[in-house]
Amino acid sequence: MNRHLRYFIVVLAVGLIMTGCVSSGKFKKMEADKNQEIAALQKDKATLEQQKADVEKQKTDLEQQKGTLEQQKAATQQQVMTLEQQKAALLASSQQQQKQYEALVQGLSKEVEKGQLQVRQYKNMLAVDLAEQIFFDSGRATLKKEGKEVLKKVGDALKGYENKIIRVVGHTDNVPVAKSLQATFPTNWELSVARATNVVRYLQEVGVPPERMVPSGRAQYDPVASNDTPEGRQKNRRIEIMLLDKSLMTEMTGTSN
Repeated sequence: MNRHLRYFIVVLAVGLIMTGCVSSGKFKKMEADKNQEIAALQKDKATLEQQKADVEKQKTDLEQQKGTLEQQKAATQQQVMTLEQQKAALLASSQQQQKQYEALVQGLSKEVEKGQLQVRQYKNMLAVDLAEQIFFDSGRATLKKEGKEVLKKVGDALKGYENKIIRVVGHTDNVPVAKSLQATFPTNWELSVARATNVVRYLQEVGVPPERMVPSGRAQYDPVASNDTPEGRQKNRRIEIMLLDKSLMTEMTGTSN
């Protein structure tokens, strides 16, 4: 019996040892599996954190883009408003210019009908072209009596344009000044300037403010017709009175009025 008891104890001990070894192996496997799961979760967590950071950056970028778009929208609206204002100002200026042209033509209608002068409208300028033969003898710069009568009416018409600069320009044909007159006017330059200056002086006498007037001469170098015919040369011999906006005159002369 003792022998059987000892055998049982030995078998039991071996069984307990074998059972302990199996449990240890399963534990290590479970431990390894859990470590893998933890590592996988940590990797997933890192990925999610990176995705979160990417989303936050995208959100920030979108907010910045939104701000930029809002600024561009505001700038565009401002440009549209500025263009609309400029359009309205141009329209008003054009309408005012047309009224001034019509008033000038009406005030000088009799002289226009007689062919003594011509009124022209060009962009932001009004011009009165005076026929030379009515105002001056050939090669002379002294105003004729009948020319003064017409010029007085022109001066009366110009007085109302207080916001304009009056530029008086003398023009000639290409025929040289007669030798007998070259002591006074060596070339057409001097003749054209003298004629323009005398027109300005007379306009001042009839009440046009002198600070609004600018005389100049172009001689034969700004023709409106061919100098090859008598008719063309007659058209080129003229006095041109131009009504200019003060801003335009400032740009042309580079000075402030």
